Amino acid sequence: MAEGTIKRITDKGFGFIDTGSNQDMFFHSSNVEGVAFDDLREGQKVTYVEGTGPKGPRAEQVTPV
Repeated sequence: MAEGTIKRITDKGFGFIDTGSNQDMFFHSSNVEGVAFDDLREGQKVTYVEGTGPKGPRAEQVTPV
């Protein structure tokens, strides 16, 4: 599993994870595990699995550390 920091969360049910590289990783609220999407905060550390969605790379199995 990869680790990153939540960079941005929207009120539309998705967000972006700072992966430490030049490209942020998109994630959808349906890919959050262990907590409710609304409990996530910007700056929070998470683990995730890199997957592929209809529009390109996305984080799956997003779990707070």
